[in-house]
Amino acid sequence: MKVVAVLFPDEHPDRHPDVVASAARGLDLCERLEQAGHQLVTTSATGEELDELLADTEVLVTTPFWPVYLGRDRVEAAKELKLVITAGVGSDHVDSEAATEHGITVAEVTGSNVVSVAEHNVLQILALVRNFVPAYEQVAEGRWDVADAAQEAHDLEGKTVGIIGLGAIGARTALRLRPFDVTMLYHARHRRSPAEEATLGVRYARLDDLIAESDVVCAALPLMPGSSALFDGDRLAAMKPGAWLVNTARGAIADAEAVREACTSGRLAGYAGDTWYPQPAPADHPWRDMPRHAMTIHYSGMTVEAQRRIADGVREILDAHLDGEPIPEDYVVAAPRG
Repeated sequence: MKVVAVLFPDEHPDRHPDVVASAARGLDLCERLEQAGHQLVTTSATGEELDELLADTEVLVTTPFWPVYLGRDRVEAAKELKLVITAGVGSDHVDSEAATEHGITVAEVTGSNVVSVAEHNVLQILALVRNFVPAYEQVAEGRWDVADAAQEAHDLEGKTVGIIGLGAIGARTALRLRPFDVTMLYHARHRRSPAEEATLGVRYARLDDLIAESDVVCAALPLMPGSSALFDGDRLAAMKPGAWLVNTARGAIADAEAVREACTSGRLAGYAGDTWYPQPAPADHPWRDMPRHAMTIHYSGMTVEAQRRIADGVREILDAHLDGEPIPEDYVVAAPRG
């Protein structure tokens, strides 16, 4: 069996010994697979070289979003492919419908990034509210203008935070925000029980009400029908003047040009997140140089600890596949019928 792992490039693995989700380390799968008589090929290729590798590949392992997009054409060309594993969470880069039509199972390591992304949400909320980036830039530039940095710095305490999506990440974000003495609203397709709401310290609100009442809006929902460009010009205009928006969910949830315009005009006090569309973000992406942002590259769910959880999960999925056993249901994103 041939396994292809398309992972982050790392030309200097000696400088990054803990990065296991790289082509250099290959999630530490090589020895295990070779001992079982299988071949592992690690790569960061995205074009024709990858297509050649996929021609006789049975299992593809890929990090979320990048470096590979597995569309219908690639699925149909990969005649031997039986399993696609996302080394992380978020399989939007795979055409799941085409995969299942061709007998391919799509799986991901559910829950591996929950803690990491929830912590990043809190980090970016604080970075915006406390006006951290402009203050840091003063240090890098050799400046010292306290009034300039302080005029847009606020306490988080007493603010209203709206969380859109209260799944595993949204719920953990809420738990981590409770000690800041904020009012928390949430909107989700499935309302939590009264006991869960009390534990998390949240109150349910309709989406329009949450948008209108929140000082900070945090998007923690998947990309799905209805959520693409959820934050368009109209919805951004409906937010409180001077509110902050954090989006570590999916870049396509926000209209890039509308966000840039809102940040430039001051309608939004700031925008932060680490997911972009497309990824990797091109050098001229409108968010790269817009004012009032605290963007990062898409690394929130790839902490060293998360990578270890991811590697363990990928091994568990692979072992089940090799042994002819069912893949644990919580890992399965899409499976062929029958």
